[in-house]
Amino acid sequence: MLDLIGAVDQGTTSTRFMVFDHAGAVVARHQLEHEQILPRPGWVEHNPVEIWERTSAVIQTALNSHGLRAADLAAIGVTNQRETTVVWDRRTGRPYHNAIVWQDTRTDRIAAELESRAGELIRHRTGLPPATYFAGGKIRWLLENVDGLRAAAERGEALFGTIDTWLLWNLTGGVRGGVHVTDVTNASRTMLMNLETLDWDDELLALFDIPRAMLPSIRPSSDPAGYGRTTAQGPLAGEVPVAAAVGDQQAAMIGQVCLSAGEAKNTYGTGNFLLLNTGGTPVRSKNGLLTTVCYQFAGQDPVYALEGSIAVTGSAVQWLRDQLGIIQGASQSETLAGEVADNGGVYFVPAFSGLFAPHWRSDARGAIVGLTRYATNAHIARATLEAICYQTRDVADAMFKDSGVALEVLKVDGGVTANNLCMQIQADVLGVPVSRPVVSETTALGAAYAAGLAVGFWGGAEELRKNWRESARWRPEWTEPQRAAGYEGWRKAIGRTLDWAPAH
Repeated sequence: MLDLIGAVDQGTTSTRFMVFDHAGAVVARHQLEHEQILPRPGWVEHNPVEIWERTSAVIQTALNSHGLRAADLAAIGVTNQRETTVVWDRRTGRPYHNAIVWQDTRTDRIAAELESRAGELIRHRTGLPPATYFAGGKIRWLLENVDGLRAAAERGEALFGTIDTWLLWNLTGGVRGGVHVTDVTNASRTMLMNLETLDWDDELLALFDIPRAMLPSIRPSSDPAGYGRTTAQGPLAGEVPVAAAVGDQQAAMIGQVCLSAGEAKNTYGTGNFLLLNTGGTPVRSKNGLLTTVCYQFAGQDPVYALEGSIAVTGSAVQWLRDQLGIIQGASQSETLAGEVADNGGVYFVPAFSGLFAPHWRSDARGAIVGLTRYATNAHIARATLEAICYQTRDVADAMFKDSGVALEVLKVDGGVTANNLCMQIQADVLGVPVSRPVVSETTALGAAYAAGLAVGFWGGAEELRKNWRESARWRPEWTEPQRAAGYEGWRKAIGRTLDWAPAH
């Protein structure tokens, strides 16, 4: 048995390729950022060709820098930013338009129309509210706004995919026979897949006016036969089984080994994503959460999750760096925020794309409130870190109301977890310990685990559990009155962000 597994982790701001050994330790990695294209307020796009080029580059660099070849890999898995929507020409491989990113709000009118026409139907069939977040509205916008696209889609010449599908097609040959597939986790983020049948829903396709011919086949997340093989002409320069695809937040659940009902994790990336494994039955949320497929392994029934999706957390720190210029790098946010003992009464709600879970208010916009002459850039930096943690508290409270499962400890992963002050604030705001694993980039690890399980590299969940090791734990230090007062201020700040953008 070959002793390594590869994982492509294509995220909102960057792409990485990581190679793991049997113990789940990182053997090789490389990462590159890609451009954030912002044509208008509320619009966010990526260049799919750039993303494919970055993916090829990180694979080649990671392998070459460690003297590895395709023959050293037992399999690779793919994980990806979810909901981001690409449509391309089957014959040429060229995208018809830039990818429309999950944060993009241009489909607000479509979402409002769907809510009024069929909101409850969409919620029941898909576990999702009609919202700008999901891919279905983005596909419809492209069909309505790109000349010739609808006719090409009906002829089967235009292919839709979330980013996993775009990468899988290119990795397995592209115009020379690339596979056109997705997995259940990504399909469950389109508003087009029936949560119970795990297939595209004809009634929803008619409602959205989307031709079935442009949609990929849906496969289990971990599947030894479903995803094809890489090609000698591609970035791996050889044939390797592609054995898994899984949306990034569900991949982090696998990487954190949250494989039993009641286990939860929070991933801190561009946004925050708190998921709770609910087992083999979809739990319908009454408190603003999403019901989603957590994963499906080949030959097994699907496992479901409740999810709280928060649009802007790590990207709020980027905003401090890129737009305000008060820090030069993300790590400086901890140093600057650490100069003050508290937020000085300042709250920052980074509702740049509206508010996601549990509020679902596309009319909300960002606000910094509570400013006095006393406030400094250090208070704004601290308020930014607190915003990450308070948004997580909003979701954790909703999750408890839906599930009755109280958090005993929060497993965390993702880039922001390197910020020790932020993680301490998170423990203080929630009132429970926060635990970070040795491998904090569990999204890539989860894709590797899913691929490795498919080809027998790992034998099962118990083997994965033995790999999980804690690197740090933060315990709450605030008193209960401190916690309550801080959260009351946050709730007031949320109220100030509403009704800014016109409701459609």
